[in-house]
Amino acid sequence: MAVILDYATMDGALSMRDVIDLLERALAHEAAGQTDVSQKYITEFAGGAMRMLVAADHAAGYLATKAYHSIDGAGVRYVVTLYRLKDGELLAWLDGQLITDLRTGGASGVIARKVPLAGAVTVGIIGSGNQARMQLESLAAVYDVKAASVYSPTVANREAYAREMSAKLGITVTPVASAQAAVRGHKVVAAASSARSPEPVLRGEWLADCKLLCAVGNTRKQFAEVDVDCFRRAALVVADSPHAVHEAGDLIRAAQAGALPAEKLKTLAQVVAGDAVLPADGMIAFKSVGTALQDVALAGRYYELLGARAGLPGKADFPRPRDA
Repeated sequence: MAVILDYATMDGALSMRDVIDLLERALAHEAAGQTDVSQKYITEFAGGAMRMLVAADHAAGYLATKAYHSIDGAGVRYVVTLYRLKDGELLAWLDGQLITDLRTGGASGVIARKVPLAGAVTVGIIGSGNQARMQLESLAAVYDVKAASVYSPTVANREAYAREMSAKLGITVTPVASAQAAVRGHKVVAAASSARSPEPVLRGEWLADCKLLCAVGNTRKQFAEVDVDCFRRAALVVADSPHAVHEAGDLIRAAQAGALPAEKLKTLAQVVAGDAVLPADGMIAFKSVGTALQDVALAGRYYELLGARAGLPGKADFPRPRDA
């Protein structure tokens, strides 16, 4: 009988290092040809949108779907369904909010492991929401992060982020008044804004000292979070999905501008498998759009850890909404 795993049940069951390990293993399966991963299926409708993803990891023995829908003024809800591949049995319904946040942060942790930086580093963060929190937590799980700067256009939000992440990670996180101030001088930069605009919030000219850029905030064709120059300046561009170049406006613009030749773009699975060599010099730009394979990796592990003792959530709030 299938179980329901709600947010409260899953919260705290996996550490960020666990998540990075799980994603790295799934990406190795992808590189070995042991997975099937769909592109996103998107339906826009009056007042909202529905997005659906599907992936199977034959080495792990699981298939998962994720559906997430947004309703104007009501937020976003995520549902992951987990199946056993050998017989097709539905194993679990999972609230997908925590899975989405963790796997997006964890994917940046996977590329960070492949971009070694000696000694203590500082991080620049654009954004102050859940994704921005997970980005800094993931990078701190890989690097010796001694300090960070954060920019969000809402003063209260960036100040709250700085307080909370300073306390959580035991480092100094400083709120600053502009995106440029947040990223200049840092070796590692993460863009995880909630901005929905064709005008980028991060410009490549600010990244002279950057060795790793993680751009995770935009996954839609009509928007761009980072500008073309970010990819033009990069020695290598790594995407977490081969579909990313068709899904994210940032990459679409870069390709149209001639800043993304085929030899410059690799997938994260190729990097994990050692099929793509990361240059010793220059910046690595990582673009994440999220995949159902990442959802499979976490959903399967949550089921293994919690499925035997899970039941219905204590209240009718499944899946729980998150502000859009």
